[in-house]
Amino acid sequence: MNPRDLLRIARQLARGTNKGRPREANLRRAVSATYYALFHALFHALATCCADMLAGTTRSNRSQQAWRQAYRALEHGYAKNQCLNQSVMPRFPSEIQKFGEMFVDMQRQRHRADYDPGATFTRSGVLLRIEETEKTIKQFERTTTNDRRAFAIYVLLRFRSE
Repeated sequence: MNPRDLLRIARQLARGTNKGRPREANLRRAVSATYYALFHALFHALATCCADMLAGTTRSNRSQQAWRQAYRALEHGYAKNQCLNQSVMPRFPSEIQKFGEMFVDMQRQRHRADYDPGATFTRSGVLLRIEETEKTIKQFERTTTNDRRAFAIYVLLRFRSE
């Protein structure tokens, strides 16, 4: 799934129709879609990087099943906890730190949108989050392969002490 497609959908939901403001349900779905755009950007970039490193970069020289398993190993909760780890995250470039912060924030917002019946969202607030998320994804994608690879390992694989 393409994160930019999810952001486009989120933007459409948040803007509403020509006849007036968007419905609360549309704003909630826009927040949720924005989170998933960020997660899929993280997921795809990191999961592809890890799967390629573990299973190989070319289809002819790898097990597709093993590649898929490595690709699908990223977990929302574990990734969030790793992004909250203030003893490790400052070691990454600022673009990756911002990506981690945005990932945590959008996960919280998605939970509010999906599970809190008292939560309210505004069109302008949701559109601002969409723009911030899009900018953060672009900055993350511009970081070096080595930095993204290190971050992929960090959010995918549990650390085992010696």
